[in-house]
Amino acid sequence: MRVCVCTVVHHPEDARILHRQIRALLDAGHEVTYIAPFRACNATPWREVSPVDVPRAAGRRRIRALRAAHRALTEHAAYADVILLHDPELLVSLPREVRGRTVVWDVHEDTAAALSAKGWVPGPARPVLRPAVRRLERRSERRHRLLLAEDGYRSRFREDHPVVPNTTYVSDRRPPAPDGRRAVYVGQLSRARGALDMIEMARPLAAEGVLVELIGAADADVREPLRAAQREGILRWYGFVPNDRALRIAEGAMAGLALLHDEPNYRHSMPTKVVEYMARGVPVITTPNPPAVDIVEPADCGIVVPFGDPEAAAKAVLRLRDDPDLRTGLGERGYRTARARFHWPVHAERFVAQLEAWAGRSPAHVPEPEPEPEPESEPEPGPKPVPEY
Repeated sequence: MRVCVCTVVHHPEDARILHRQIRALLDAGHEVTYIAPFRACNATPWREVSPVDVPRAAGRRRIRALRAAHRALTEHAAYADVILLHDPELLVSLPREVRGRTVVWDVHEDTAAALSAKGWVPGPARPVLRPAVRRLERRSERRHRLLLAEDGYRSRFREDHPVVPNTTYVSDRRPPAPDGRRAVYVGQLSRARGALDMIEMARPLAAEGVLVELIGAADADVREPLRAAQREGILRWYGFVPNDRALRIAEGAMAGLALLHDEPNYRHSMPTKVVEYMARGVPVITTPNPPAVDIVEPADCGIVVPFGDPEAAAKAVLRLRDDPDLRTGLGERGYRTARARFHWPVHAERFVAQLEAWAGRSPAHVPEPEPEPEPESEPEPGPKPVPEY
């Protein structure tokens, strides 16, 4: 099967797009053409894919990138069995050559709800854009195939669509015990994701000898505060790091931070970083977004702190610093739960089978994931460790 994957918004090394979905397609023996902003992000394509470089859509500068992506899609549509799109913008005015193929939209977020957290969208325009986005979703549902990243997205659509959750790789090798020195964050840095809260909490923690490490690209409006905090020496900001390497840096930390604000888009989206921390045996400190609480509290793998309260988050970190048994227990329980429930290869098989079925390359039956077993006191032997790329 030949699959054409396209994004102009996401980094080419996005964890879901590259490290999970494209990796799964390649491992299954399929060919992948990857249209993405490689040069704009200074990213080197994997040798296993056929790369096509396009500009990146950022802020209000999106038209040039969308036009380039549509030209690339037109060129490569003729030989693609499936075209997998990761940005809703790409669905607008798709060329006729593309519409005639099997087009799949991978729905990552509640686009209309997320408008409130996008600083580049003018406030007065948001009430007008929300219904327009909903109309685009309904039209796309009629014309194309949809994959959902969350069960919570089902209510936005009239039909039933398969869900491929945004999980992670969980090694069968037990991760190291959490240290008492570092609190980490992995992911895009923005106001809505708590970037300014983490800067504020880093100051008292630095005075206590605890280092806050932020690993990820940052929105334009928080870059200068991050640089200033780094110059002050109260935190370390790495910038963008590919997901596999970012998680290796996070491994062994005593706390993984997920201080998302109470935004509509986060109320029914599983914060992938929470699962990634758990997979690496890192205790979680999260705000009370329902999906995060639904994971952390039953697993007993972290501490929930109030929204917009950097002081409470800093105190939670110091509590973990001062109680080795607590942080070790939280990390161990998080790892066991992640291994039992959130191991990506379990869902990768269904993802690949679904695309094969839509392309007419396999029987229509798509396997359901195995029932989730209860965590054991010791993890069961699993597959060989996933290779790093």
